[in-house]
Amino acid sequence: MKAAQFHAKEDLRIDEVPEPSPAAGQVKLQNAFAGICGSDLHVYYSPEAAGLDFDKPHPVTGSTLPQILGHEFSGTVVELGEGVTDVAVGDRVAVWPVYYCGECAACRRGMFNACQKVGFHGLSSDGGGMAEFTTVPASMLHVLPDNVDLRMGALVEPMAVAWHAVERSGVQSGGTALIAGAGPIGIGVWFALKARGVDKVLVSEPSATRRATLEALGAIVVDPVGGDLGAAVAELTGGNGVDVAFDAAGAGPAITSALASLTPGGRVIVVAIHERAMEFLPTQLVMAETEIAGTLGYLPADFDAVIGAMADGVYNTTGWVDEVELTGVVDAIHSLREGAGSKILVKSTQG
Repeated sequence: MKAAQFHAKEDLRIDEVPEPSPAAGQVKLQNAFAGICGSDLHVYYSPEAAGLDFDKPHPVTGSTLPQILGHEFSGTVVELGEGVTDVAVGDRVAVWPVYYCGECAACRRGMFNACQKVGFHGLSSDGGGMAEFTTVPASMLHVLPDNVDLRMGALVEPMAVAWHAVERSGVQSGGTALIAGAGPIGIGVWFALKARGVDKVLVSEPSATRRATLEALGAIVVDPVGGDLGAAVAELTGGNGVDVAFDAAGAGPAITSALASLTPGGRVIVVAIHERAMEFLPTQLVMAETEIAGTLGYLPADFDAVIGAMADGVYNTTGWVDEVELTGVVDAIHSLREGAGSKILVKSTQG
């Protein structure tokens, strides 16, 4: 079968690899779509900045290079391993792709997404969604309802990242929010806020194309470079500042502007990965009792919540989701790095 295999920094190839068979407790999936994630770009261009060490086997999975990419994906169950009874051949599924040690401080607190040895199927584990087939533990599967198709199913993972960030923020229905960054995660945060009854949301994005995409979906947008972010926040909140701000941009100015936009007692949630350090004055937090918190990935409950919201018609892919064939994944990564497009799904099964 064909698969997109990561061999080394900036070395991703479409290889012919053996088709896998499920072991006990696993299922074999015919992959449908796999999203190209921002973390895939970090792996491709700067694995060291993402804290990844491919020079030794992964501490949980034992896997080594090359790795088949694709940790946000959907597929159809085509074969069951011994002992699997909770799913059936023909089920259409999204995959919660987290491998965790079960022993570290995070795991002991149920924070499997923050496991100190965490691995992801299609990133630091064997197999991945950017191949015609893969095998995964049956426990990772989330069956899609009839009205959620496989294309939408591949978006469950990135939308769960955003859902988890909103959950972590503590914002309540009727609250106010600022989102810095209108990439896929920023869009996902906007949908998650909408699903929770948070309607007063401002999206800050310097790209005119991305602003237009969000505006077409119904969002209120502002250009933080050419516009007046402070005035837009004041207009949205009656001068009070937002209850919560989300950094989905991965840039230092996004955090500093988010802090300046908060109401007293507000919170900034950092959901983006930053490649560069930044400076800020902690006294900003002291004077208004504001907070900065990080959020990582998702838990299975976030997958269930997103799938439920998808079934309810909350999510709309118009204007921000594109597709490429498996052979086009490298070009797609280059395009995303250059700022073109928003979300690209790789069609894992050809034809």
